[in-house]
Amino acid sequence: MPLIDMPLDKLKDYQGRNPKPADFDTYWDRALQEMRAVDPDIQLIKSDFQTPYAECYDLYFTGVRGARIHAKYLKPKTPTATPHPAIIQFHGYSGSAGDWTDKLAYVSLGYAIIAMDARGQGGQSEDTGGVKGNTLRGHIIRGLDDHEDNLLFRHIYLDTAQLASIVMDLPDVDATRVGVFGWSQGGGLTIACAALEPRVKQLAPVYPFLSDYQRVWEMDQAERAYEELKAYFRNFDPQHQRETEMFTRLGYIDIQYLAPRIQGEVLMGVGLMDTVCPPSTQFAAYNKITAPKRLEIFPDFGHEGLPGLHDKILQFMLKL
Repeated sequence: MPLIDMPLDKLKDYQGRNPKPADFDTYWDRALQEMRAVDPDIQLIKSDFQTPYAECYDLYFTGVRGARIHAKYLKPKTPTATPHPAIIQFHGYSGSAGDWTDKLAYVSLGYAIIAMDARGQGGQSEDTGGVKGNTLRGHIIRGLDDHEDNLLFRHIYLDTAQLASIVMDLPDVDATRVGVFGWSQGGGLTIACAALEPRVKQLAPVYPFLSDYQRVWEMDQAERAYEELKAYFRNFDPQHQRETEMFTRLGYIDIQYLAPRIQGEVLMGVGLMDTVCPPSTQFAAYNKITAPKRLEIFPDFGHEGLPGLHDKILQFMLKL
């Protein structure tokens, strides 16, 4: 088959290129302490959109640094059992929680489903800003020239874990039966969520974004989703004098180093022709997962719809 990356046998052994900060675990332990100290001030507002079998709500909570985070929350109107399982869904880069209708399949099966708007992207969640330095063309580099605790994706990862904890505390939800899934950025956030809230029982990340930044750069794939890496160097470090420092700092928000924290069962999808999130960057994260896991490989597909995978994810989540 054609190759845009390593052969599959090498991908299965690949362990990543991006440097891992020496204090990575301390960094995330400190971040979780900050998150747990926040009063979430949860608010549920009944939506104008309703169906005969689903109750639909806008859910708001306060995340780190005071940002109000929004999610769509749907639950069965007449649940077959209480408490029932719940699914959390994360969207792609720059997107939003999307329409209510594409979540109804899970409600019809007796599940609650919650879809979060990533802060500062295409939905209602706030980005409170306040960082020093460059914010051009994306969120990966936001806070890169400030203290590492101010990286925007640090806050977004914490939002995912905080939302999972909130969902697990909902009176109708069984905290031991919560699953998470998402594609692209949603896949990266799925891994971050299950790593930072290890009670997540099952997770299905698909071609996850936000992994192995240096590998993306070295493959000359800093385009589209990763174009801000190139823009950063061209505008702020044109001779790459701070290259090692930059990639090491990005290591704090590199999901491959969060992956070993995952305890839930994993189903991951990857297209071997993906030029947006190169396969090696995805395998860097997958190969570090020590929990039960399975990989669904699509040799001729890139960053696009993967035939039958939505069905496989739903069947996987039915195990909850």
